[in-house]
Amino acid sequence: MKNKRCVKHKIVILNWNGEAHLKRFLPSVVESVSALPQVGVVVADNGSTDGSLELLACDFPSVEVVRLDRNYGFAEGYNRALKQIEADYVVLLNSDVETPKGWVEPLIRCLDENPDVAACAPKLRYSEERENFEYAGAAGGYIDFLGYPFCRGRILRHIECDRGQYDDERDLFWVSGAAYCCRKELFDALGGFDGDYFAHMEEIDLSWRMQLAGWRVRIVPESVVYHYGGGTLKTDSPRKIFLNHRNNLAMLFKCASPLQCLAVILLRPGLDFLAALTYLVQGHSANFAAVFRAWWEVLGWYPALLDKRKAVQAMRRSEGNRYIYRGSILLCYLFGKRRASQLRLPR
Repeated sequence: MKNKRCVKHKIVILNWNGEAHLKRFLPSVVESVSALPQVGVVVADNGSTDGSLELLACDFPSVEVVRLDRNYGFAEGYNRALKQIEADYVVLLNSDVETPKGWVEPLIRCLDENPDVAACAPKLRYSEERENFEYAGAAGGYIDFLGYPFCRGRILRHIECDRGQYDDERDLFWVSGAAYCCRKELFDALGGFDGDYFAHMEEIDLSWRMQLAGWRVRIVPESVVYHYGGGTLKTDSPRKIFLNHRNNLAMLFKCASPLQCLAVILLRPGLDFLAALTYLVQGHSANFAAVFRAWWEVLGWYPALLDKRKAVQAMRRSEGNRYIYRGSILLCYLFGKRRASQLRLPR
């Protein structure tokens, strides 16, 4: 058992009925930090009903376990778990991520050497096609002026092979919640993730709020991990489409400038209707309905979102829009620009 008094940083894996993922991926995490007494591994269990807890007790005695009474989702699950964890830095790691040796040290070094960097992350490659970027974060992300997220290495559905084209360490707009290293004290001060989101977009939302508060977000390509992805919700599931649309709109209402909000109000309804219509033409009526349900729920959230916007603006120390891409990623994609290297991204 590690001496907890030596542990300054924690890798925190949120688990819900993920016994199979823990069996496959947790050994690599434990092994990768076995020689680092300042780094501990924690599994925060979101009320699992499978054999996850028994597996941890039997096979991973060095791993600290935080037990939550039920499934609070990704966002609120992490919020509740981190309240029970003491650390300088926390690495929020998905349970389906494989970590080679040497992956965590560059992240810690980035925060140590850059006191104004709030969060950083490694490159994400796909565990099943290991030379390809992984959809959830690739080599760090941006949003365009209408709020559509994309990554260096992944624009919409087009995923690139990693040939080192994005190996420059840099500031950008967001990094993936699949492997999200941040300052614990700042996470707490900003209220953590938005617990109402349940899952999806919470890391982009938090990254934006960090920048509005005057901090930086950074990708560290020297660190590479391998993400399986889609273990809980498949890309085209109605639930995932609903959460992504709803949470994206809520994030924009909370964080965007008045001008950007106006652009979203004028243009997004039509674009989202076209997206919904595409699902219908493809025979996915549940996905069609999910887009409208997302809008309906955001409208119902209006009073709460107004309060959240006021809170975000009260903490503002920066415009927080330096790394927002001023063009339309949809138009870029339609006109054949499907690699981030073809875009003039803000720096």
